[in-house]
Amino acid sequence: MPQVFPKSANPWSRASLVGVVFVALGLGWMIALLQRSDFTTSANTFIEQPVQFSHQHHVGGIGIDCRYCHTAVEVSATAGIPPTKTCINCHSQIWATSPYLEPVRASFRDDKPLRWIRVHDLPDFVYFNHSIHVKKGVGCETCHGRVDRMPLMLQKSSLQMEWCLECHRDPAQFVRPREAVFTMGYKPDGDQREIGERLVREYNIADERHMTSCSVCHR
Repeated sequence: MPQVFPKSANPWSRASLVGVVFVALGLGWMIALLQRSDFTTSANTFIEQPVQFSHQHHVGGIGIDCRYCHTAVEVSATAGIPPTKTCINCHSQIWATSPYLEPVRASFRDDKPLRWIRVHDLPDFVYFNHSIHVKKGVGCETCHGRVDRMPLMLQKSSLQMEWCLECHRDPAQFVRPREAVFTMGYKPDGDQREIGERLVREYNIADERHMTSCSVCHR
């Protein structure tokens, strides 16, 4: 039986095989890149809210502590969304007739809560407890970014599992003194590695084996 392809086709066949491998690797790299992109994770995207609340103004400008609005953050799994009464505490006196704040006044007047859209929306199969992170010295800024510089709130981090594991595998590079948990723009008073390793022991943070166990976050 005569040969179907001439011998001169051999280099082309080898080149095509190499090309297939490179195409497969390229597609894999593109999929991995897309999977981590802001398009997929919704990071760095502003979300339309019933009132465009500015953390930059309230936290960075006025200096309101996170706990004034998020009252449950130290004792509960959720940080808590402030009731309209919290807003009215100030805005019954300040900007009391501003059309911009009419939804707030209407909410208080009609006793109907504002329907805020969750920005940091973890999947239902992920368990996250704010209070334990605060207790262990994880700053608000570590997960939420510099909210004092955000005119509109956005998700700064990917919230993907690999992002969580970066801290769970090596918390010493992130933890800070408890009194600085709510500080924006925190700078360690010395070497972060040394301070972090001391705080890991002092705050009794579990070892990597426990912190990376599936049951810690998936219950």
